Amino acid sequence: MTPADLSRTVLHAVRRAVDEDALRAPVPARVRVERTRPGGSGDFACAVALQLAGPAALPALEVAAILRERVAAEPGVGRVEITGPGFLSFTLDAPAAGDRAVLDAVREQGLAYGHGDALREEILQFHHAREVRAAVTAHAVRRLVVAQGARVRVSCEEASDPDWARLGVTVDAHGTPPAPLTGIRPVPAGVTAGELLERLGPDAARWGLLRPAGHDRAALGPELLVQGEANPLFRVRYAHARARALTRGAALLGFTAEHAPYAEPVPDIESRAGRAPYAEPAPDGEGHAGTAQGAGHAPHTPGAGHAQHAQGAEHAPHTPGAPHTPYGEGPLPYDGAARPLLDLIADHPGVLLAAARHRAPDRVARQLEAVAHAFFDFHDSCPPLPAGDEKPSAAHRARLALAEAAGTVLAGGLSLLGIRAPEHL
Repeated sequence: MTPADLSRTVLHAVRRAVDEDALRAPVPARVRVERTRPGGSGDFACAVALQLAGPAALPALEVAAILRERVAAEPGVGRVEITGPGFLSFTLDAPAAGDRAVLDAVREQGLAYGHGDALREEILQFHHAREVRAAVTAHAVRRLVVAQGARVRVSCEEASDPDWARLGVTVDAHGTPPAPLTGIRPVPAGVTAGELLERLGPDAARWGLLRPAGHDRAALGPELLVQGEANPLFRVRYAHARARALTRGAALLGFTAEHAPYAEPVPDIESRAGRAPYAEPAPDGEGHAGTAQGAGHAPHTPGAGHAQHAQGAEHAPHTPGAPHTPYGEGPLPYDGAARPLLDLIADHPGVLLAAARHRAPDRVARQLEAVAHAFFDFHDSCPPLPAGDEKPSAAHRARLALAEAAGTVLAGGLSLLGIRAPEHL
């Protein structure tokens, strides 16, 4: 069960309780599920009982008890506890199976992973000034909300700048609307589209305009073209290229990605603590590109902060709190470094929905930076390709599956921002 699945499960339990007249309260549009904070119990927590207590005219603990019995019977939920004044705490069954479901979803949906229909009832009309950052932001917001099922129309105060087309921007109408529309008003860039295209090109220009929050000024200097880890755009695109290179390297070695086998896995309790909320991630990753023999890819970028694995080196030692799952052959496919990457991939649909709701493409950019950082940490701790004379094992196939999922998430996110994801850098 993914975080999105759990959120829907809790919402379904609320609807059931209301339909059965066990709870008399309005059904919320969505339920916020968070990862358990340090010192808490279970994998995830939810405050929906406290939210509904007032409208239901019941103590929060009583509302929590009504919901608990309905959620506990759902497949994938191992245990539901009531903590504090009425929080619901969830422990999921078979974490490894949940990870497998996430990777399955990425593989099946491809670049559309994280798209949905939560905004299918909405017809939106955005309006912006004749200014390049407003135009690019409106275009990115259009892509985000359409990916969540909304219908959108975008208008501009005046005729479009012809150079906007080279940035991929389209506008449906021009002029002052007869009725107020939703305005897209980021801090102006202070330069024209033509100037940005000449200095940076379309991809770096779009990243520079979209990466900061709309209320912040956009940094549009030559640092956006730096081919190194100091440039977040380069890190994100290099992580994607590296993930694709791993697939090519594996093909040369005669193997493909497969899920990790598992039996009676032990949850990675320590690494689950203190993560950001699933549904509405905080506004606010460095990575590095290691190499593996047989892949034939670019060398490690100078200044990297992670240790590059050496040819023939043994796999990273087991991290305290990591799953002790018997895999039959070779080392474990993952250690603690995999957990952040798996969690970020699982949380990706929630990030995209939040970015669409808040008209905030900068959230997607920050998510991609975090995925790239976690990918390189995972890559260095759990090399997806065998080194030296080592033969490909089930562990390598499982690691490759996770690396490929990360590459797909990065490519899909960049696509929503209107930025290319090259397979070679």
